[in-house]
Amino acid sequence: MTLPMTVPAPGLPARVRIHEVGARDGLQNEKSTVPTDVKAEFVRRLAEAGLTTIEATSFVHPKWVPQLADAEQLFPLVSGLEGVELPVLVPNDRGLDRALALGARRVAVFASATESFAKANLNRTLDESLAVFKPVVRRAKGEGVHVRGYVSMCFGDPWEGAVPLPQVVRVCKALVAMGCDELSLGDTIGVATPGHVRALLSLLNEEGVPTDVVGVHFHDTYGQALANTYAALQHGVTTVDASAGGLGGCPYAKSATGNLATEDLVWMLRGLGIDTGVDLGLLVATSDWMAGQLGRPSPSRTVRALSHKEQ
Repeated sequence: MTLPMTVPAPGLPARVRIHEVGARDGLQNEKSTVPTDVKAEFVRRLAEAGLTTIEATSFVHPKWVPQLADAEQLFPLVSGLEGVELPVLVPNDRGLDRALALGARRVAVFASATESFAKANLNRTLDESLAVFKPVVRRAKGEGVHVRGYVSMCFGDPWEGAVPLPQVVRVCKALVAMGCDELSLGDTIGVATPGHVRALLSLLNEEGVPTDVVGVHFHDTYGQALANTYAALQHGVTTVDASAGGLGGCPYAKSATGNLATEDLVWMLRGLGIDTGVDLGLLVATSDWMAGQLGRPSPSRTVRALSHKEQ
């Protein structure tokens, strides 16, 4: 493919690591449950497309996320993929036990920047949820496991509205202090704008949280995900969460629409001359295949454009 033409921009990183969340964050929001063998094939195809960090599943109680109730069955089917990291979500000690028993070496905890979402998603206050995560992170680190800390509602909350930046920073600092290796700043309902992104990243730096432990996770509710990603890249962020085909949302925040599509991200990064290691053609084919499994077209503009050209 000769397009897009590569035109680098100054001040951007040479390489970006894409943290692929389609198999977990994407599929957990589906109304119907995707068969385990289809999920495993999805992960395998994503790996063949060159993605090296693929969030595989969640060890949350099936009552809360029934779409991912097959975590014990799925993880062994994909755990042997060479050169691929397979993070999994663990909500508590029991979830960590289940993940460790299957040999998981990367886990993630899921915190909230707001009280309302902590109660809706975790059924606890914000501080109570952090208290639950502390021993989980400590145990994981004791086992030599890499820990990611998700922070949801960093840029806005459907119940509380605007979220003060210092409130977000407090949660981020708490996760770093308890031992998280990296953070993912979540724009759960997709309301962020580039200036807001820069302001939060700058305040985190001022408060002692370095950019190299920060990733960004944008939803495209208002069409701002790529603009917000570009602002983060300008600040030096090199880890970007994205979902193949634009799958996903949040089952506990009804205004949350799909994640930033991995294909749209790769198209932009390719045009900027930023390396991702991803084969865009194989990725588009994978998302097109998954769209067929789900029975609807992909919302990704790049998938639609390139799939149309191949017909």
